[in-house]
Amino acid sequence: MCGHRVIPNADIHFYTGTKYAVTALTEGLRQELREAKTHIRATCISPGLVETEFAPRLYSQNAEKAASVYSNYKALEAIDVANAVVYVLSAPPHVQIGDIQMRSVEQVS
Repeated sequence: MCGHRVIPNADIHFYTGTKYAVTALTEGLRQELREAKTHIRATCISPGLVETEFAPRLYSQNAEKAASVYSNYKALEAIDVANAVVYVLSAPPHVQIGDIQMRSVEQVS
């Protein structure tokens, strides 16, 4: 979701910037592919917080802070994102899924 909004957290502003870039590059690629009439589809899957090793690596110097990232609510799991990939790949050839934005029902932003 960081490719669609900016979280007020200085620790991840550069990370957010890279995600915005990926979103823009994907849209540019999609436009080029459509212009070239390739029928190749380009999709972004934009998950919110997914319980992975990301927080422990980001806060490697602060184990308590890393643990707290996943303690506020039930985060998405890797299988949730994998299911979104399966959905995109199973769409009929004439269907372009531009972006899937997904997050836990308890995630605020």
